[in-house]
Amino acid sequence: MLAHALHLGGRRIPKGSPVDKALLTAARDAGLETLWVARLEAGDVPEAEAAAQIGALFAGAGVGVRAPVHGRVNLHAGAAGLLLVEADAVMQANAMSEAVAISTLPPLTPVQAGDMVGTVKIIPYAVPDRVLADVLALPAGAIGVRPWQTEIQALLIQTRLPDTPDKLAVKTAEVTAARLLRLGIAMAQAPDVAHDIAPLAEALRAADGATLLLVAGATATSDRRDVIPAAIVAAGGALVRVGMPVDPGNLLVLGRLGGAMVIGLPGCAKSPKRNGLDLVLERFAAGLAVTSHQIAGMGVGGLLEDSGQPVPWAWGG
Repeated sequence: MLAHALHLGGRRIPKGSPVDKALLTAARDAGLETLWVARLEAGDVPEAEAAAQIGALFAGAGVGVRAPVHGRVNLHAGAAGLLLVEADAVMQANAMSEAVAISTLPPLTPVQAGDMVGTVKIIPYAVPDRVLADVLALPAGAIGVRPWQTEIQALLIQTRLPDTPDKLAVKTAEVTAARLLRLGIAMAQAPDVAHDIAPLAEALRAADGATLLLVAGATATSDRRDVIPAAIVAAGGALVRVGMPVDPGNLLVLGRLGGAMVIGLPGCAKSPKRNGLDLVLERFAAGLAVTSHQIAGMGVGGLLEDSGQPVPWAWGG
């Protein structure tokens, strides 16, 4: 087979093409005296076949595998959701042989249907069957997409001080609704309440049927005795965490009230720019647990100010 692509007679002949009589004739007519070729050895598995088998192994729920092209298969999301990657399996496969190269988007990346989430490339023209067998012995389904849950009912409650401008409340509602809509969540809005513990606690208790309660406070939360955390407790709920190691997004509050998750929005949530709130919402929207331990792990890759893309892979399970 050709070791490198050729341009003969106005057409491109890709690498891996069989060196047959027609190709040799065209090469001689073009004045070529030498062709760089490769020949498979006994036990070699051609690149396309090897890539297809590895791609099929690694594609988990919500991921489809495209047909191999030049020793590569691409993996694509079958639905909008959150990308889950078993990093150890990918690392093991890449460490077994330099002939195998598996790449993915960062774990916990939100994706749309059709997005490419990973690729499997065979570097040479073939893989020894023993190497392929070792890779195929790894756990299956290491790359998956967890679709957004459709049954989430979100409610936004805003607290206000006498001098809170109307336009700020309107902007907060618009930005929050758009943020949720990207995750397939529709948002309702409760009447605004005074920025105090008792009225906010009453509004939280009255939010029947909502599975996601979002509280946009008139002021930032300082500690567990501040208005939003104290109101969650006063309403009969429990605090999960106050503050998170993600910037922007440090001042997020997370709690539970009955069967609902309660989030006190950080001040940066008034902007559509990616922040810690997005990391929490994406996990929740994908049906994954959100605990204090997992939020603590979001600090790895949690500096979002410049990169905009979190990579909290070590804590993604």
